[in-house]
Amino acid sequence: MFETHEPGAPRHSQGRGIVVGVDGSDQSMCALVWAAHEAKRRRSPLHVVTAYTVPVFAASSMDAGYATVDDTVIREGAQSVLDQSIGRLASRHDIEIVPRVESGDAAGVLLELSEEAELMVVGSRGRGGFVGRLLGSVSSALPAHAKCPTVVVPLFCAPRLNEAGVSAPRTKGEPCPKAEDVEKVVVVGVDGSEQARMASLLAAEQAESRGLPLRVVCSLPPFTGSLAWMPTPVDRDALHSEIMVQLNAGKAWLQSHFPRLEISIELLDGPPVEILIEASRTAELVVLGTRGRGGFAGMLLGSTSQGVLHHAKGPVLVVPDREDPRLADRARFGPMAA
Repeated sequence: MFETHEPGAPRHSQGRGIVVGVDGSDQSMCALVWAAHEAKRRRSPLHVVTAYTVPVFAASSMDAGYATVDDTVIREGAQSVLDQSIGRLASRHDIEIVPRVESGDAAGVLLELSEEAELMVVGSRGRGGFVGRLLGSVSSALPAHAKCPTVVVPLFCAPRLNEAGVSAPRTKGEPCPKAEDVEKVVVVGVDGSEQARMASLLAAEQAESRGLPLRVVCSLPPFTGSLAWMPTPVDRDALHSEIMVQLNAGKAWLQSHFPRLEISIELLDGPPVEILIEASRTAELVVLGTRGRGGFAGMLLGSTSQGVLHHAKGPVLVVPDREDPRLADRARFGPMAA
């Protein structure tokens, strides 16, 4: 019934499909349910993956080298986690499910599978094993280096899934939004970089495929003492007007490629991390690039990446760098960030 892979065997996601990592935690179950909904929407197969590693123990004698333990029990435990996770989905989702048990480091397993997948999905943290490892000790390994887009699903958004068996987190004075509280909109954070433009294209595709409007958001952070060295005061109104010209040009460019899509733009005052976290609270989906100028896309997977990914209140889609012929005609529509 289940597809498993022997250590050393090549790993492939068997063509296009969605890959989700599970470790038996509530966080990974939330990610699994979100991935199941997305697989059904896309009519794509869902590859449900768990990984295990075999401990290596140093022998007492230098001549003995290293000894490994029999992985049978560990593998059976991983298989049990996989079976239980898929079993909790029961028959509520009419999708093709491909279960997989892999041997190896969790981050490495998913990164390799991302070469063939159309989308990767993980929870924001887990038991310290599969999903927890990704946003724990190896930080943002998957969103930063995956070959395909990655969605990070926080447990905070569990109530909006309307799924039995998915437990919402306990929060202090901060209610988790339910399905009826979700605003039907896709939000993309931009900062004028090439990576942000790539994220905008994918965000527009996501919005169009869902039949939702797209909101393009840019942040103008507050000035701090770091600008005290500047010889002349910064004209914030002039800067605001200049950025709006660029945002309107970017909107016209996006609209040329998605003529039927409803697109709006917003320039907000405030720290980018806080603005994105707040947007994720009720937005259907928040989309970001892997890096950029230090604003929205630039901060992601940089110095403040953990603040975004660990504290987002809803699904966040991270778009990797890739070539797209539609980027070539952006300059024809007006000013771009220098």
